[in-house]
Amino acid sequence: MTAAAILADWVHGTGRGELPDEVEHAVARHLLDGVGVTIAAARLGAGSAGWTVAHGLGGPPQARALTGGEALSAPAAAMGTAILEHALDFDDTHAGGLVHPTVTVLPAAFAVGQEVSASGEQTLVAAALGLEAVCRLGAVSPHGFHARGLHATGVVGPLAAAMTAGRLLGLPAARLVDALGIAGSSAGGLLEFLDSAADTKSLHPGSAAFAGVLAARLAAAGASGPPSVLEGNRGVYATLSERAADLGVLTDDLGVRWEVTRIGIKPYPSCQLMHVTLDAVAAAVADATVDPGDIADIEVHVHPDSSPFVCGDHTGTAPPRSTYDAKFDLPWSVAALLHDGAVTVDTYTGESIARAAVAATAKSVRVIPAPHPLPAAAAPGRAVITLRDGQSLTGVVAGSKGTTAVPMTDAEVRAKFIGNCAGHPRADELADRILAISAETDLTVVHDLAHRIASDRHTDET
Repeated sequence: MTAAAILADWVHGTGRGELPDEVEHAVARHLLDGVGVTIAAARLGAGSAGWTVAHGLGGPPQARALTGGEALSAPAAAMGTAILEHALDFDDTHAGGLVHPTVTVLPAAFAVGQEVSASGEQTLVAAALGLEAVCRLGAVSPHGFHARGLHATGVVGPLAAAMTAGRLLGLPAARLVDALGIAGSSAGGLLEFLDSAADTKSLHPGSAAFAGVLAARLAAAGASGPPSVLEGNRGVYATLSERAADLGVLTDDLGVRWEVTRIGIKPYPSCQLMHVTLDAVAAAVADATVDPGDIADIEVHVHPDSSPFVCGDHTGTAPPRSTYDAKFDLPWSVAALLHDGAVTVDTYTGESIARAAVAATAKSVRVIPAPHPLPAAAAPGRAVITLRDGQSLTGVVAGSKGTTAVPMTDAEVRAKFIGNCAGHPRADELADRILAISAETDLTVVHDLAHRIASDRHTDET
């Protein structure tokens, strides 16, 4: 059997009874987080271009994009949701594959779930299988796609979205293999945005979700895809990855070892690869009051696989070129943390990134390469801040907050969600429904509440 056939058989044949309790719990947490960051983006007007285009596509009224009130075709709804969910770069990350799992799976699950009138339980199962697939697909070749200049989420996202959609459409295993083969031809997502002020990375999940839902539909209609899409000489890994691929990471112990439980939830709305450094800097100043003007040097130890993405030639030398560029500027983000005491969605506004004082502090950041056997997003962090009076402050962390090394509690995940909903009086109600999504007869109330919270200015709190 090909790797695609093994994955497809598992996706087709796995029922809710085979999901361990901890997996269901993890999936519900990630759905909650995904809905929350989508609502935050809608409130703040992020991702508006993708939202406009998705709604311009229209189509038969099959599904609403999350936070929207207008029914679109399911592919268009998935696209709109995915672009919004990734617009703030606040969505979750799987360190092993360096992929954003929920941003391609939730949009497909919620869009196709509405199209077929799926229950909450059916949606939960499809999301669990899709999340497991995207984590494993990325981890087959850690940093391999990034090393080739591609965004891993854009590469494996279409395949995971196809599995999620195909499961909800009730495709047999053979058709799921075709869906994977078709989706593989849509794999991509250039990282060229790193050398400009462009925000194309935020669009990649939209393309992935759209392509994945289309791939499942095409397979259902009889279109075929190459069963060797993963291991073939011209397949996804041979063509798009710069590093060795171990397909056993995808196929071994399916249903026994669950990567879903290893997805990290972000505390900062910025590139995951800088989070451990932010945590180390925060640890260094936790017990001290530091005036940024008194800082002589900021030494940060950064994994070599992280540096090309968050410590490029432009970073720390000039103000960020855009609000999205700032999310990939580690020196500037470190400086903002030292000036503000926190990194939040307000850190990355146009007014904030224009601050001359923060840009000046960023020039004091010195990057030390710190190789580590763990993937970059799971590696430990270290920072040493030297003050002008000679005092030295050191911060060391085992991993970044939200990852398996330092996981967020359920209370912290809910607090992030409530914050993303701007403390809306019905946010707790929506959180409760998502965390118990298996009890929902369909997705109507979840979408109604998300739309209400994203659009309500709190003038009517009934």
